[in-house]
Amino acid sequence: MTQPAKSALSDWRERIYRGSGDAGAAGTVPAAPPAPSGLRAEAGAGQVTLTWEPVDGAIGYLVHRGTGPDGPFLTTKQPDVDVPAVPGTRYVDTTGSPGETAYYVVASLGTMETVGEFGPPVSGTPLAGGSRAVAVRVDAGRVTRPLPRPWRPMIGSEHLSHLLSADRTGGRPIGAELAQALRIMREELGVAAVRAHAILGDDLGVYREVDGEPVHDFTGVDRVYDTLTGLGLRPVVELGFMPRDLARDPEATVFEYRAIISPPKDYDRWGDLVRALVEHLAGRYGIEELVRHWSFEVWNEANLEVFWAGTPQEYFRLYDVTAAAVKSVHPDLRIGGPASAANGWVEELLAHAGRSGAAVDFVSTHTYGNAPLDWRPVLARHGRDGTPIWWTEWGPTPTHFHGIGDGPFGAAFLLHGMKSAAGRVAALSHWVASDHFEELGRPPRLFHGGFGLLTVGNLRKPRYFALALAERLGEHELAAETSGDVAGVEVWAARHDDGRIGALVWNGTLDQTRAAGAPLLDRRVALTVHGLPDGRYLVTHHRIEAGRSDVRSVWESMGGGDWPDEEQWERLAARNTLDELHRPVEVMAVGGTLTVAFDLPMPAVSAVELHPLPPDGTA
Repeated sequence: MTQPAKSALSDWRERIYRGSGDAGAAGTVPAAPPAPSGLRAEAGAGQVTLTWEPVDGAIGYLVHRGTGPDGPFLTTKQPDVDVPAVPGTRYVDTTGSPGETAYYVVASLGTMETVGEFGPPVSGTPLAGGSRAVAVRVDAGRVTRPLPRPWRPMIGSEHLSHLLSADRTGGRPIGAELAQALRIMREELGVAAVRAHAILGDDLGVYREVDGEPVHDFTGVDRVYDTLTGLGLRPVVELGFMPRDLARDPEATVFEYRAIISPPKDYDRWGDLVRALVEHLAGRYGIEELVRHWSFEVWNEANLEVFWAGTPQEYFRLYDVTAAAVKSVHPDLRIGGPASAANGWVEELLAHAGRSGAAVDFVSTHTYGNAPLDWRPVLARHGRDGTPIWWTEWGPTPTHFHGIGDGPFGAAFLLHGMKSAAGRVAALSHWVASDHFEELGRPPRLFHGGFGLLTVGNLRKPRYFALALAERLGEHELAAETSGDVAGVEVWAARHDDGRIGALVWNGTLDQTRAAGAPLLDRRVALTVHGLPDGRYLVTHHRIEAGRSDVRSVWESMGGGDWPDEEQWERLAARNTLDELHRPVEVMAVGGTLTVAFDLPMPAVSAVELHPLPPDGTA
């Protein structure tokens, strides 16, 4: 009896965490780094904050938790987080109950496969109360650097042939709305490029064999890229997946649209296809344009079985052939990878390229549910200081239809990750721009846990507003610090050339069980800006929290359901705003100092802006 075919969703869930094999990096793996020294635990209301000293050569740190000094110590990994390690030397545990003591140990990571020993444990006991006061200080007179904006280089999208779709989801036109979503990314967030899968998919008809001979046809690619460039964007050309006629195993597929994940049956023909594509693009858009603004990435997440039906060694062969084909068109075109899931195969690709001589102009990998790790020590060890690090996929969850990112929790998470990455990565690409997305099925309802910053209908989610607020910060990053019962409160401040000061203050946690809020983690913030010219300032205060700048709560207040009707779409659009916490007020800076106090729930984001006023107080 023939078994029914698996759905793309069930197949995905079965295979998503299976690796595609041991890539190996014999003779290149460094000695395990030592355990961090100086581990300290400081308790506050509803939380324990751990800090430790940095370790040379570490890309991140693992925190484990136990109920006794002798363990057992278990990972603090959340169920929906692919890499539990944190990049910095601070970790806030909000999973414990007040009054219950926990014990913590920390280890250093040299690579994803090289984990050092855990150091001696420390204990901490979350408090049931206390002042929950946080002092935030911003020095308006001390610029630390030009403000890094790691969201600008690129954003993720569903496969770009979706731009050509005349179908509808929720009654909304797919292609037109996806194009508008990408335009919003460009015009409002400053995004320069779009990364997407499947430019070599059969729906664009790039390759077929006639009488055993290859035939290339890039008219479908032209339609897609002409649309994208017409929006003022460039592509990050992810070279994949495999055309059917070129696939060794054309039945090995992923997603509802059955992208083929097989290695090529003929690597020479694959190289010829890549070369022909790049030559065609150079002829159509100009080689100087490609050299200056385009880039090419080899495949997607080949370290997972669900995305690569070959061996690791076959992927590295694919990388070599692809890199050579791209460079044959022009040596200054950018090629990189491994575009891996969960920080995988970075060490392995660098070691392989060191032996094969293949070009690696940027290193790319992915992570979800956490801030990205710091791969600079590994690049330095391979003699590649300064090689750009691109996180070509990143977001609050790797899981389709999860829901964690649709509310204010996602906004605080996004700012935590962007600030952590700022200055140490070249790009942190949010996955994705729009909920017009069909990998495992098109959206079944308006709020379905989609990856997008924008919903179907291009309503702005809290995550979008958080990124828009970061984009509104000035060009000059300012020194800022927090003290008190800080927990998950962070600050990012900057100054505009005209003297305006902006400070983003948010309260979040990596603990997804607290995504809907936790009263013990709410804080009272006193934001003090010093180093100001004395005088009058107009203070504006925008807020993202449950019920503010939160279109999902608007939909729920309207009764919710699957999809709005036309009148409901109009009401949602009218209330899809970045909301003020209160009306603007005039405040006097005396002695160069100005203080604004406010309650900050968890999760929430506050954006406080100081606008200098003329001496007579007129705006």
